[in-house]
Amino acid sequence: MASLKEVKNRINSVKSTQKITSAMKMVASAKLHKAQGAIEGMLPYQRKLSKILTSFLNTDISIESPYMQLREVKRVAIVAFSSNTSLCGAFNANVIKLLGQRVEELQSLGKDNILLFPVGRKVEEAVRRMGFQPQETLQTFADKPSYQEAVKLAHRLMEMYASEEIDRVEFIYHHFKSMGVQVLLNETYLPIDFTNTLENGKQEKHKSIDYIIEPSVELLFANLIPAALNQKLFTAAVDSNASEHAARTLAMQVATDNANELVQDLTKQYNKGRQQAITNELLDIAGGATN
Repeated sequence: MASLKEVKNRINSVKSTQKITSAMKMVASAKLHKAQGAIEGMLPYQRKLSKILTSFLNTDISIESPYMQLREVKRVAIVAFSSNTSLCGAFNANVIKLLGQRVEELQSLGKDNILLFPVGRKVEEAVRRMGFQPQETLQTFADKPSYQEAVKLAHRLMEMYASEEIDRVEFIYHHFKSMGVQVLLNETYLPIDFTNTLENGKQEKHKSIDYIIEPSVELLFANLIPAALNQKLFTAAVDSNASEHAARTLAMQVATDNANELVQDLTKQYNKGRQQAITNELLDIAGGATN
C-alpha cells in the first residue's frame, strides 16, 4: 500500500493536470465558438450556390466544363484534413485510418499514381510513415484556414485535373454537426457533381429553376464553377477546424471529469490511511500505558 506522502504527492499531481485540462478546455471552447460561427455562416452560402448549379444541370442547357469531364481513373489525389496538435480524442486517428483504407483500396493504381495532400501536421506525419511524399505542406492552413490559401490549393487541383494530370480528387474531413457529433466524410471533389447537395447532413435532390442568364451561360459557368470549387475547399477546411475544436473541447472535458473523480478517490484513500495511522498511534499509546 502506498504511503501517505506518496498518495498526497499523487493528489497534487492530478490536481495540476486537472488545471491544465480545464484551461485547455476553455481555450478550445473559445476557438470552437468562433469556428462554429464561421461554418454556420458559410454553409448556407455554399448550399445555395450548389442549388443554383444543380438547377442549371437539370435543365436542357448544354454545359461544358473541364471540371465536369468523367474519365477512366488512373491517377487520384486525396486531400486529408487533420489537426496540427493532439489531445482531441480520436479526431486525427479516424482521419488517418480512413486515409489508410483509401490508399489500400487504390493500390492497384500504383504508388506513384496516388497523390496525397495532407492538411495538418498529424496526417502529414502519417503520410510520411506510409511511405508517401506529401505534395504540399499545409500546416498553417489547418490551424487558421484562409480563403486565399484555399483558392491557391483549389486552383492547383483544378489545373491538374483540367490538364489530365489527375483523374479524380477526393476529400477526407470531419463535418461539424454539433459539439458531440463530428461526421467523418470521404467526398469526391473533382469531377464536380452538383446533382446532390449537402443539407443538414443528408443528400437531397433539388428541382430545376428557370433562370434568366446574362450575358451568357458560358461566361457564367466559366466564373461560377471555379468559385464554387474554391468555396467547397474552404468550407471543408473550416468544417474540419470547427470539428477539431469540438473534439478537443469534449476530450478535455472528459479528462477534467476523470481527474476530478481520481482526486476524490485518492482523497478518500489518503483520509483512510491517515485515520488508520492515528488509530495505530493511539493503540500504541494505550498499549504502552498498560505495561
